[in-house]
Amino acid sequence: MGIEGIIVASLIIMAILATRYLKSIAFTAWVLAGVGTAFCYPEAFQVWWGISLGALIVPLIQLIMFGMGTTLSAGDFLRIVKEPWPVLLGISLQYGVMPITGYLLVLSFGFSGELAAGIILTGACSGGVASNLMSYIGKGNVALSVTMTALSTSIAPIMTPMIMTIFAGQYIDVDTFAMLIGVVNIIIAPVIAGMVAHTILFSQERWLNRPSILLGVSIAFLATGTSVALLFASHAPQLQGFANSLSFSLILIGSMATVKTVLITMGRNGQTWLDRALPILSMFGICAILIIITAQTYDVLIQVGGMLFVAAVIHNAVGLSVGYWGAKAVGNLTGRLGHWLGVFDSPLSRLSESDCRTVAFEVGMQNGGMATGLAVNVLKSHVAALPPNVFGTWMNISGSLLANYWSRSTERSLDATQAIEVAPEPLSR
Repeated sequence: MGIEGIIVASLIIMAILATRYLKSIAFTAWVLAGVGTAFCYPEAFQVWWGISLGALIVPLIQLIMFGMGTTLSAGDFLRIVKEPWPVLLGISLQYGVMPITGYLLVLSFGFSGELAAGIILTGACSGGVASNLMSYIGKGNVALSVTMTALSTSIAPIMTPMIMTIFAGQYIDVDTFAMLIGVVNIIIAPVIAGMVAHTILFSQERWLNRPSILLGVSIAFLATGTSVALLFASHAPQLQGFANSLSFSLILIGSMATVKTVLITMGRNGQTWLDRALPILSMFGICAILIIITAQTYDVLIQVGGMLFVAAVIHNAVGLSVGYWGAKAVGNLTGRLGHWLGVFDSPLSRLSESDCRTVAFEVGMQNGGMATGLAVNVLKSHVAALPPNVFGTWMNISGSLLANYWSRSTERSLDATQAIEVAPEPLSR
């Protein structure tokens, strides 16, 4: 066994141990194991059975977005009415600060062409599903995180093409309309399909928990999805792309209904099982994408990987810092100004610590899968997909470390508070 084999074996053992004993960093450990394996053995992840693994990137991203959609409901979008300030603040910072940061990094490091476009594209994307996980681990406001991700994703068809046209147009040809369609096909359609599946999977209505009706629903979606794929097989590329996305989404809904039918027939709790399985499926998809991109851009990664890594660290640090301290500043300013105007009874911050942590994760962790999909599907460049890969790997590492730090600090604060509350009264003389 060479040095590469030892490295890969060590990473896999680390991931297995993390899965068993440190679940909060298990996902990050598997990401490192996967990327490390692809880096040591890139030839193993090029072509399988005559099929380039690069062809799997877009379907895998759609699968991840579908999984994200199954965690959403209409209420997540309506929550902005109850908590407008943190949502609007987070999205403004995300689509304002991060693209500019990416552009400044491109200028500072001298990146050009497809690499420059990939860096800017990473900053121009919406929040990713990983931010929801990190908010949960880091004792953030998970409901707020889900709402911010949902809203930033829903406006991505407008924001991402516009940002790319402004900042990346000098480095690569950007077809604004094609990118808009790409966001809809790769991100929006699967997310909406996931929300439909959410209704089917987790509904408490009796008729949606009867195997006979579920089987009919399953057949209807599977048949419609297959028909759409066959009907538009030879149409124009953009129409065919939308048809493929719609077909894939319908088939996923039908597949989920089929799984629930089987589980209910077997006497298993379909909702509980699927609630556990879908996040694992999404995490597997993320790892697979990172592995494929690492292997297929190995030569470029060897040349500029160090510079890209430094840029990724800076980009992520800016996002997390601006998100957290920006939320702190706005919360304090809003509280004091509102108190001075007589709107609030107290000058205390209008954003809690958990809200600030959530904004930090949402701003600092972009949807690397979305950036990868647009790079491959719209920009037609695996090189442009390399920055989202490097940035995404680092975002998961730093996010896990920060989330675990905040989790432990919260537990220590609670322990200290409880100790003070139960401390005995001093004896009087």
